[in-house]
Amino acid sequence: MAEAAVPTILFTATWLSMRDLQLALYVSIGAALVLLAIRLVQRSTVQFVLNALFGIGIGWYFVHRSAASGGSEQEQALAYFLPGLLYNGGYAVVLAFTCLIGWPLVGFMVGSITGDPTAWHSDKQVVRLCSRLTWLLVAPCILRVAIQAPIWIAGGNGGMDPDTAVAALGVLKIVLGWPLQLAALGAMVWLLSRNRTPVEPDAAPA
Repeated sequence: MAEAAVPTILFTATWLSMRDLQLALYVSIGAALVLLAIRLVQRSTVQFVLNALFGIGIGWYFVHRSAASGGSEQEQALAYFLPGLLYNGGYAVVLAFTCLIGWPLVGFMVGSITGDPTAWHSDKQVVRLCSRLTWLLVAPCILRVAIQAPIWIAGGNGGMDPDTAVAALGVLKIVLGWPLQLAALGAMVWLLSRNRTPVEPDAAPA
């Protein structure tokens, strides 16, 4: 969680206090690199740090695109948060589409474990279960977009002070990040724990 939260906190705080967008970007990258070094020293997984660095890199690209098109510094700061909105929106659309066409994404995860990627689809009960589990993955993405997109739009069109919008987006990116994802995973575990799996017990011996 720190890998995702710390760079965002530092970016937002640096921009709001120093009014220097480039410095804010450098500070967020520097923080991610420090976390990467710590992970390497501890010999623990670096996946989440690399994910954070990738996200910062995409955010940096959007900032420079905004600058190239003549956007103000406030608009550039808002652009840093646009990739996250686009990612969550696209992810939600793709996962929802797999449910609507009857081939929920979680089913393919089940298939990868069983060794047959499509055999699960022949059992309607499995399909229903996988659809519910997939919708639980969709829910956090929809919630993030529903809450953050209006703030992002308002900050860009003058409906909200841009600095207030940047601060709100920085906080919401953390609050609606891992905590919301963990809640969704917890709901998935709860759903499975309620004996909703289609697995039938072995028949009793004669």
